[in-house]
Amino acid sequence: QVHLVESGGGLVQPGGSLRLSCAASGNVWGITTMGWYRQAPGKQRDMVASITSSGITNYEDSVKGRFTISRDNAKNTVYLQMNSLKPEDTAVYYCNAEGLYYSVWRDYWGQGTQVTVSS
Repeated sequence: QVHLVESGGGLVQPGGSLRLSCAASGNVWGITTMGWYRQAPGKQRDMVASITSSGITNYEDSVKGRFTISRDNAKNTVYLQMNSLKPEDTAVYYCNAEGLYYSVWRDYWGQGTQVTVSS
């Protein structure tokens, strides 16, 4: 089992910045890709950004150039630096970890952290 704990959400004005953190604990040895997803009210949960254990990143088009995902493998922590925030970035942000354990892929999720962009 892998336990993910997110932090760093909150209320910010348009154009502002926030940094989300997600710390993994438990059976972290099998984790490969970590990422951030978000879900706005009435919408599906979508991928925002992901990063592999070797540092390869992937971003959803609307956040390219504004958000940066990074990872500290020694601390089993992934970060999402969000700049130039827009009201449409408002959502619950979820941390995700994919792991390969004895040839079985497993998906783990954090509890979510609210990000609200509003003046």
